[in-house]
Amino acid sequence: MNTEWTDSVDRSAPFPEYPRPQLVRREWVNLNGQWDFTVTDSGRHPKTYDGVITVPFSPETSLSGTHHVTKTGESLWYRRKITLPETFSGKRVILHFDAADQEATVWVNASQVAHHVGGYLPFEADVTDAVENGEMTVTVRVTDETDRGQRTRGKQSSHPGGIWYTKQSGIWQSVWMEAVPESYISALRITPDYDSACVEISADVIGGETARAVFNGNEYTLPASIPVPGFEAWSPEHPKLYNFEVKCGEDSVQSYFAMRKFSAERDENGTPRLFLNGKPYFHNGLLDQGYWPDGLYTAPTDEAMINDIRTAKAMGFNMIRKHIKVEPLRWYYHCDRLGMLVWQDMPSGGGKYLAPVITAPLFTNIHIPDNAYFLFARGDASERGAFTKELGEMIGHLYNCPCIAMWVPFNEGWGQFDSAKACDLIRSMDKTRTIDHASGWHDQGISDVKSWHVYFRKYRFRRDKKDRAVVLSEFGGYSHFVFGHTYANKLFGYKKFETPAQLEIGLEELYANICDAKMKGLSAAVYTQLTDVENELNGLITYDRRAVKLAPEIMRSIVGRMND
Repeated sequence: MNTEWTDSVDRSAPFPEYPRPQLVRREWVNLNGQWDFTVTDSGRHPKTYDGVITVPFSPETSLSGTHHVTKTGESLWYRRKITLPETFSGKRVILHFDAADQEATVWVNASQVAHHVGGYLPFEADVTDAVENGEMTVTVRVTDETDRGQRTRGKQSSHPGGIWYTKQSGIWQSVWMEAVPESYISALRITPDYDSACVEISADVIGGETARAVFNGNEYTLPASIPVPGFEAWSPEHPKLYNFEVKCGEDSVQSYFAMRKFSAERDENGTPRLFLNGKPYFHNGLLDQGYWPDGLYTAPTDEAMINDIRTAKAMGFNMIRKHIKVEPLRWYYHCDRLGMLVWQDMPSGGGKYLAPVITAPLFTNIHIPDNAYFLFARGDASERGAFTKELGEMIGHLYNCPCIAMWVPFNEGWGQFDSAKACDLIRSMDKTRTIDHASGWHDQGISDVKSWHVYFRKYRFRRDKKDRAVVLSEFGGYSHFVFGHTYANKLFGYKKFETPAQLEIGLEELYANICDAKMKGLSAAVYTQLTDVENELNGLITYDRRAVKLAPEIMRSIVGRMND
């Protein structure tokens, strides 16, 4: 199944755009494209490679060119020979992998330079000392057990169907390298202080040089609190971004920030609500799985990612809940510049889920303490520690993105555990955003919101006993079959509509009820969902992105009243 962008993918160099928009350098090389590829049943280096693969598409995808479904115990091997540009001479060489699912080991020539566990976050290595006469052969081994063990896996399953989707493995985000001087900027931390009209900027520096920020014609030694007088506030309606530069000796990077403030406060009537920039703001959202028929976790092109966001915005939505997945940084950049709030889920993990724990609460509304590790399939203490570490890494990785309004560490009890400690970790790292600690159910009475998932029945607003803001973090899930735009004959949906007209009537009735709930105190509503995914036909857009089930102007007339 193809999208309209499938045939436009440049197989020699997909995703040519700079992959890290808030830390941009001139000296870089895109390493996406054709790599030698083979699969073995052991961890020993292969003597030969059977073919090629298009990086960064997983072998299970059509865009990879391999159509290989990775099995437990297999090793995926990638190899590419690289001649460094002359402009890299005399500089440090940093090799970047933006995501590889699940465990990756990297060699440059004969030297192992990196080992990383976790399928959703980037890692890098300084490979300067491994380069030989300006040449390097990069070899990567990736293994992936998918739903064996308790590692983070998101919605992937070896037995897809319903709300669980085809597994994928291997390298699935960009591979690239950059040249830096001996002293260079490795990271930035950007914190807008809306109330004080300033932005706090600090830099992590490798080497002994001092970093300096250049903004609005002035230079500031970092860390610094930089004034932004008379600033224009960022919002979905006015996504104003401010550019700045950071210098460090011979190094220089371009970046940006936005002035905005997320909070949970009481409105003029004393009702707890979500606020944006000091005022009540209704988060009118869509659930987004981030799956593609031609690339699974990987969109075919940058333009394809942009199209999803723009279509959601044209339909009248101001928020996307990125569900159980971490996207490439460019996706968040497009939300930043186009104006789209993001609720960021942590990818789920744990062992085999128990239906009474993860499904029954939809009907019983029974919540249980999340220190019952075995009930939540979290019996392995080391994997609980690995999840917590990865959660912290995700917060750090995405911290600077202006669009992210809320962190969601757990969803529907999928591998949930010690959520109070997770909230403490998040707050210790980020005091600028709100938290939904348990989206749907198994509420522990903490975090900033009371979160509900409601399907199959009419939603009735109720104030939270803990007096938190109330959010409907999933609802709807209405399905409609569009002939010629479906993935398979086996279809899944929560409520089916035969015609677009019937779907329109159903959504009008649904949102009339949500509008009433908003008046009573509801702070957010997240409709399931943006697109169809494989057998699940709950999307407002078909899986191949070629058909919109209701015209954007019709959807905007239905949901737009939520933005008033």
